[in-house]
Amino acid sequence: MKQALQLRQSQQLTLTPQLQQAIRLLQLSTLEVNQEVARLLEENPMLEREDDDDALPYAHGDAASTSPAENTATKDEAPQQAGEEWQKDEWNEPSFSAGSASDDEEDTHAEVVADTPSLREHLIWQLNMSQLDERDKKIIGLLIDALDENGYLAQSLEEIAELLPQELDITLDDLETALTQLQNLGEPGIGARTLSECLALQLKALPEDIPCRDLALNIVTQHLGLLASRDFTKLKKILHCDDAALRTAQALIVHLKPKPGAEFEQRTADYVVPDVVVERHQGNWRARLNVEAMPRLRVNQMYANILQQRGEKNAQQLSGQLQEARWFIKNLQQRFDTILRVSQAIVDRQRHFLDYGEIAMRPLVLREIADQLELHESTISRVTTQKFMLTPRGIFELKYFFGSGVATDAGGTCSSTAIRALIKQLVSQENAQRPLSDSSMSEILAQQGILVARRTVAKYRELLHILPANLRKSL
Repeated sequence: MKQALQLRQSQQLTLTPQLQQAIRLLQLSTLEVNQEVARLLEENPMLEREDDDDALPYAHGDAASTSPAENTATKDEAPQQAGEEWQKDEWNEPSFSAGSASDDEEDTHAEVVADTPSLREHLIWQLNMSQLDERDKKIIGLLIDALDENGYLAQSLEEIAELLPQELDITLDDLETALTQLQNLGEPGIGARTLSECLALQLKALPEDIPCRDLALNIVTQHLGLLASRDFTKLKKILHCDDAALRTAQALIVHLKPKPGAEFEQRTADYVVPDVVVERHQGNWRARLNVEAMPRLRVNQMYANILQQRGEKNAQQLSGQLQEARWFIKNLQQRFDTILRVSQAIVDRQRHFLDYGEIAMRPLVLREIADQLELHESTISRVTTQKFMLTPRGIFELKYFFGSGVATDAGGTCSSTAIRALIKQLVSQENAQRPLSDSSMSEILAQQGILVARRTVAKYRELLHILPANLRKSL
């Protein structure tokens, strides 16, 4: 076979480091972007925050006087303004600055969560305040350590007795006595071994003259399964009571705490910082970027000017870091510009939701937004993942506004979100004694021109965490 050289033209897409960074920033959440910013600020001296205290003018002499910036709301940003004025004289570098909220917006205050004692700390404090002797306190302390986060005794007394060293001379009777003392130590229900025992302990702590207390106690100790399955007919027959008495007993049980220790559990609240804020402006809905979610970055002018003036060959590393800082600022700005464009397109399509709520949500797919903005569908997917929009109706992930449609009699479509809202509305308005079945709700929706199968109604009902009709029934 004879070898030969040939020239051939072909097109090949190459992902440059700058493009790779732009794609990566686009798919990151606000929290992850802030983490990326913090990492680069540590690694790259050419990058700095605009609101850093050290962002002072490094000018040859005094900086020009400045007037208050239009979007500045805090006095700590005054050094930034002076620095920006000096930048105009020396060397203008790209910066990414979001500004602050306007003066007419309400101030936001950080929510302070007070430290609350844990369940164990609370019980130990109660134990130390009691008049029990030291040996009893130590045995009860062992049982406190065996409680789970809901306040239940996770192990049986027999298992605990087997694990204790024999030299402690703690018998099973000692543990049973200690458990009784523990159950009367703190909140009623603490130290229970089952749900039935937990509810019974709380009912026993109530005054004896409360109407139907004994009836409720009988139900939780003997017939809790029948109450859970809403078999009221069988309950009335077994208990020999009428509807009024059973209803009163049920109300007592419903207001008990099935997990009495859960209120002592310290939870860290999940805070969502919206990327976009939607507001009504001159009768139209408009999206704007949330300044609180946007880092304020710029190139460090001192290092940049030194690098420009010297131009030494050994400054190659600083030159690379300068280019990296410029790329990052540009890509960060492009990220937020794309988020804003996509958000405004969503707002334009879902303006009826903003006016009337979930029932007015229209079907929407990623392809519609991609075609409108001339972007790839994968780009829209990245933009709408873990990005949040603050609206007058609450905070929603951008993906929330997308959903498939169901055909209607009129030849149009109704979004799945609107159907779920209708199901929720039907359940909230139903007769509690005769709750609507999935088939009944399917028929009602069909009467409104929305063709939804029974199994589809069941799927949406489960997504809404709504119980089946037999478990929603009440007296």
